[in-house]
Amino acid sequence: MTASMTGFAAHSLNLDHASVNIDLRSVNQRFLELHFRLGDEFRALEPQLRELINQRLARGKVECRISLTMPPAATLDNGLNPDILERLAHWQADVLQRLPDSAPLSVNDILRWPGAVPTAALSQDALNEAALAGMRAALDELVESRQREGAKLKQHILDRLAAAEAQVAGLAPLLPALAAAQRERLTERLHEALGEAGHERLAQEIVLAAQKADIDEECSRLTTHFAEVRRVLNQAGAIGKRLDFLMQELHREANTLGSKSVAVETSRVSLELKVLIEQMREQVQNIE
Repeated sequence: MTASMTGFAAHSLNLDHASVNIDLRSVNQRFLELHFRLGDEFRALEPQLRELINQRLARGKVECRISLTMPPAATLDNGLNPDILERLAHWQADVLQRLPDSAPLSVNDILRWPGAVPTAALSQDALNEAALAGMRAALDELVESRQREGAKLKQHILDRLAAAEAQVAGLAPLLPALAAAQRERLTERLHEALGEAGHERLAQEIVLAAQKADIDEECSRLTTHFAEVRRVLNQAGAIGKRLDFLMQELHREANTLGSKSVAVETSRVSLELKVLIEQMREQVQNIE
């Protein structure tokens, strides 16, 4: 399935006294580039997290955020920590003795003091297991998000591809008449320049000009490249680089078609093809 490099996923995994939150964001990038913003509790997991992402994604700039939230429910109903309270009282008395004008500690100051309110102890092993499980679930969501976006990109490319194929198919029946008109015009000009004595030279110049103006080979190669684009779009895995190469080849053939044009019809088709190929190329840049 065609996948985009753009996607987002958010997953939370609730423990008894905490919540592990994982955010994944990915955007376009030539290769796979990973950036981690991990809470202190999860920094040691970065190598394992990298391995999990590498197993699922091939291209894109991916940002991974993992944080730990301790909700109010995690607070133990055991009152305040007496050691902390005694220490704060001692410190406050000492400060007020030395600085009588200082404001005393408020209830809010005490409750916010680290360790004043006992919280549930969390096992590091449990946190690691939750983070890795959450990452697997978030990666599933991210891959699905990229595939949904990829399906839209694929349809966009197929629509433009069909329009490009129609342009080339419409030009093919006109080629014999365009070639005949070119030979007639060239014959008249060379006859005026060379006169009756230049029949042999005239024939050589006509053949040479016809070869230079022949666009049948370009039309054939365009048709072949169109078919290859369709084939690649139906492949699994990372196909973006292959499609980008095909867009370059299509653009080269469309340019050659325009440079060899000897009629308004071929110039118009060349221009239309360039527009359609550029529209496809812009979307190909988003494909994994």
